[in-house]
Amino acid sequence: MSEEKTQVTTVGEKVAPFELETFDPVACKFGKFSLADALKAKRWTLLVFYPADFTFVCPTELADLADRHAELEKLGAEVLSVSTDTKFTHMGWQAQEKLLKDVKYRMGADARGRLAQALGAYDYCSGLAYRGTFIINPDGVLAGAEINLNNVGRDMGELVRKMKAFAHTYKNPAEVCPAKWKPGEKTLKPSEKLVGKVGDELK
Repeated sequence: MSEEKTQVTTVGEKVAPFELETFDPVACKFGKFSLADALKAKRWTLLVFYPADFTFVCPTELADLADRHAELEKLGAEVLSVSTDTKFTHMGWQAQEKLLKDVKYRMGADARGRLAQALGAYDYCSGLAYRGTFIINPDGVLAGAEINLNNVGRDMGELVRKMKAFAHTYKNPAEVCPAKWKPGEKTLKPSEKLVGKVGDELK
């Protein structure tokens, strides 16, 4: 009998409240992450799903995320890596894998895959998560979602760039950010006057 698939939350929709068991590498303790708590604190939530601990591309991604963690925190974001492993496996992997020595964000355990399923990042054949990146704004709305096959790693620098753009437009809802936008560069204010003249506006 095939496994019944969960209804997927899509961009622009509110993410249903969830909790995740976590391993905190800084405190070397287990705990829990609650989306409700993050929303009460008016924080962004960044979920970086990956297939499995003790694999190959995954530690390179998590190391890159560790390098960007402080910058993301300054933007008001709660960062979690997430896989379908348990918190115990996270603890053992982080202690053993040298690439993870600088990880300071919490590692979420979606052991039954329910959150990955709800976000469309679950591979029902393997029981593992895809490489999914999800940005939830302080109102609980899924602002950004990216899902990749597991054979290619992500560049977390692009996650930082997108997070900065989302943070800017959240505070300035009348503006939109063009391709490759970075803080300090021109944004756009859509109107009938701008139609066909975007190139002129960005000069």
